[in-house]
Amino acid sequence: MKVVCAGEAMIELSIDAPGRQIGFAGDTFNTAVYMARALPEGAVDFATVVGEDALSNRMLAFFEAQGVGTGLIRRHPVRLPGIYSIAVDADGERSFAYWRDQSAARTLFADGFDALHGADLVYFSGITLAILPPEIRTALIAYLAGFPGKVAFDSNYRPRLWPSENVARDVMEMAWGVCDIALPSLDDEMALFGDADADAVLSRFHGYGLTEGALKRGATGPLPLDPDAPVGDFPKAEKVVDTTAAGDSFNAAYLAALLGGACGAEAAQKAHALAMQVIAAPGAIVPTA
Repeated sequence: MKVVCAGEAMIELSIDAPGRQIGFAGDTFNTAVYMARALPEGAVDFATVVGEDALSNRMLAFFEAQGVGTGLIRRHPVRLPGIYSIAVDADGERSFAYWRDQSAARTLFADGFDALHGADLVYFSGITLAILPPEIRTALIAYLAGFPGKVAFDSNYRPRLWPSENVARDVMEMAWGVCDIALPSLDDEMALFGDADADAVLSRFHGYGLTEGALKRGATGPLPLDPDAPVGDFPKAEKVVDTTAAGDSFNAAYLAALLGGACGAEAAQKAHALAMQVIAAPGAIVPTA
């Protein structure tokens, strides 16, 4: 089994967390970590670009310590990793500030798509697409259109990363058109496409021909994209400390369960359970013990 998660990992500055101010995180990297914990050793690689600086060295060591393969990571001779700061309010909701415009990860796939060759599953996100130059993102989507393995995608819409809503919509629709497993979030889809509610989002996805995956709805629990699948009952989290990586961890558990032979309903239950564990602790990557 070979899984490749592609995107950007950044240096995380947690300004409200004395003793652990510096960490490493990023949407697809977070998913890679939680997938690596659920799948056999060596199954998950992360494709990105980092620098040749001391913090990049620490970042790679952290990846390896989390069980994520680093063999597909390229090192840029000049550029550095992106940085973001995170502050969390009393309800666990986050606010961010970013320094990433010239990050090394923005050169991802500038040398082609060899990093994805031979993967059984490729996972990427709207953030992956947003940081790429337009010509590279178009080439990536075209490459994935003929990809022999499975392709999973989460739009993870972040308006500040896009030049306009129109560009973001066009790119996201192209991405949904090449994926096999869709993992959208209700708030992202409503914000970008103007859908009135979950039913409208599901209808649009069925129009794309997508029936494998789940529509994430936060505390309410996910809805299956398959119109014939049962809608499960999902408990609400009793404790919310930090909602960072809730969706990323959900995606990880969902995909890992599918790769392990679970049906969509079972995958959704496992995914919701992991997301509840993650939001009950601070930071994107929670300790294993």
